[in-house]
Amino acid sequence: MGFDIPEPYVWDESFKVFYELLDEEHKGLFKGIFDVAKAPSDAGALDHLKKVVEKHFSDEEGMMTAANYPDIGPHKQAHVEFVAKLKGLTTPVSNDTIHFAKDWLVNHIKGTDFKYKGKL
Repeated sequence: MGFDIPEPYVWDESFKVFYELLDEEHKGLFKGIFDVAKAPSDAGALDHLKKVVEKHFSDEEGMMTAANYPDIGPHKQAHVEFVAKLKGLTTPVSNDTIHFAKDWLVNHIKGTDFKYKGKL
């Protein structure tokens, strides 16, 4: 069962993982997807989203590696698959793709990232 996509699409306390860097970056991911949704033809917004996603995944995986987090393999694979999807995007971004990105982020944070709470 998936988690509800917030409307408006913004980060809130229910997404908190309790690592300041990661929570701040998650806020940026929400904003990045929101900006693409607001202007699907804006290549700059799409490029910005790609950059913030890759930086966040790198930072998060670095923290997992440093903490010897046991589930890093499948977590990293989920990141790889999402980045591959993002890299293939061009403007205008379709409504279906925007919905996919919104849903993916919500479910990834609450379903996957929440597993590392207190372990990094």
